[in-house]
Parts: sequence; structure tokens; C-alpha cells
Amino acid sequence: MGDDISSTSAGRLRAKTGTIIAGGALIGAALLFTASASSANQGYPAQAGDSLPQEIVLDAVIRDFRPKDAQGGHPDFQAYAGSTTVGLVADELDVQGLPVAASLRGKEIRAEYRDASGRPINPATFDSSLGDEEGELQTGGPGNGLYSEESFSQWYRDVLGVNAATVVPLSLKRQGDSNRYIFDSGSDAPYTEIGGFFPIDGELYGDYGDSGHNFHFTTQISTRFVYRADDEQVFKFTGDDDVWVFIGGRLVIDLGGLHSKKEQFLDLNRLDWLEDGRTYTLSIFHAERRTTQSNFRIETTLNLRQVELPPTSALYD
Repeated sequence: MGDDISSTSAGRLRAKTGTIIAGGALIGAALLFTASASSANQGYPAQAGDSLPQEIVLDAVIRDFRPKDAQGGHPDFQAYAGSTTVGLVADELDVQGLPVAASLRGKEIRAEYRDASGRPINPATFDSSLGDEEGELQTGGPGNGLYSEESFSQWYRDVLGVNAATVVPLSLKRQGDSNRYIFDSGSDAPYTEIGGFFPIDGELYGDYGDSGHNFHFTTQISTRFVYRADDEQVFKFTGDDDVWVFIGGRLVIDLGGLHSKKEQFLDLNRLDWLEDGRTYTLSIFHAERRTTQSNFRIETTLNLRQVELPPTSALYD
């Protein structure tokens, strides 16, 4: 795990006292979170008149898949092995707001790219002028990747007979009196009790063999926020397997492929194409593709707002 995110904010929030609840029946949604933030300081003390809730609840769309070794199984699940692989998806989302396969193998991260504080970053955001430490990439071999562009196109779409969709709530908890919020499957109930991020154990297509867990699924979340150039707006994801985060439809965190728990940190001020005061979408696409672990952690100080995903069907055969 890397360093925690620290920031301060003052503002107001329109929400139910103590908890924000977003989403509806089979509608993937996000964080209902509107606040005006001040410049960040060291630490994150309480603010006078602070009205931030202690918990933010969001809905995540989960799509279940049969593993490759089952009848009617999907070729991308319970298949492949390797390390963190960048370049599997295109740098921009398609017209439907979904990721597109760009390479079936990509490039494996052989040595992490890090910022001046030593935190792992997306290699595509490497900037030596900011004091970043250059890592090493290697063209991916046959051990990791995607089966085909068509198979990947099914990951975040409802496809009858291929996947089954449902919605689960995820709770981001406020850290002390700060504006920092974390969801962590390693410490949050019920996931800590069951040993990982397994939101659909015993449901939909069911658990894998005698593992006691449903390992083969994708996660989709969408939010929006206002970029404030003078605020310390940051986002970090930690987990496995594939994770891609897009801001304004552009790829900013790239943790593709099957790998152990890995993380990438993003300081939004290094994205020179963001315009101060403009609203942007933030989209998270995740996949749990193979036994034996499942980890999912979000940490952020972004001022996120609700945005709905298209309706998703729960039908499956």
C-alpha cells in the first residue's frame, strides 16, 4: 500500500444527514457529493460548520460471467496470468462511454513508474520535470491479455447468455474530520469477514468450484466532479485484477491484466488538459478474472456528483 491521501476542504453538501445514498433499481450510479473545497494543507483538520457526511453509499453495476473452463464459459475469465499490463484498452472511451480493446497483449510493467513521492503512477503520465522516476515496460507475452476485441466488448454490456447483471452498494467512509473518503474491501464489512471483494458470492452464476467465492465478474461505476486547479484533487485505486479509470473519457489509471494487488496514484493537476471550473466524468471499470484473491480499494478527495449509468438488465439463462 502507498501513502494515504491527505487534503482539507470546507463546503456544504446537499444530502441526507450522515449518509449519501445514490442509485436506483438496476441503475448503476455514483457518489452524490457536491462540495466547494479550499486549498489543501498538510494533514486534514476539521472545518468550522463542517457538514460533510460520515459515509457515502454508491451503487456499482456488477456483471457475472462463467469461467472459461465451464460450459458456455467466457474466454477471458479463469484464463491468462501475468503482471500489470498497460495498453490493453484505448486511451479514450467509445461513444457509449465504454472502454475499447486496443491490444490483446499490451505491455507489462516490469518496474513501476513513480512520482516524486515514490507513489506508483500510470506510465502514460510520466513527467521527468515533475521529479518522476522512470520505470520499465516490456511487450506482453502470451501469458496475459485479452482473447479478442469482441470478447472484451462484452465485459461492460448486458449480453444475454454471456453475463448476468446486478447492483451492489459500496460505502466510502470519511477519514476523521477530513474530506478524504475510502472504500476498502480489506477493512470494510462485509468484505473483510469473507476475505476479499466478493460482492456476488452465491449469486447469479454462482461460486467457482469449491472455492466458496464467485470470482468472475466486472464492476462499473460512473461519477462526475468539478475540477478545481487550486485544490489538491487526487484519486488512488488499489486492487486486482484489471482496473481502468477515465476522466472526461480519457484514460488516467491503467492497471490492466491479471496481477496481484497493485495501485496507481493520480494528482489531477498533472493532467494539463483539464480546465479549471469545468465538470468532468470519472468512470471506473474493474474486472475480477481469476482465483485466488480479490481486492478493491478507492481513496479520493474529489468532489464527486451523481451521474446515472444506462439501465441494466438482470436477465440471464
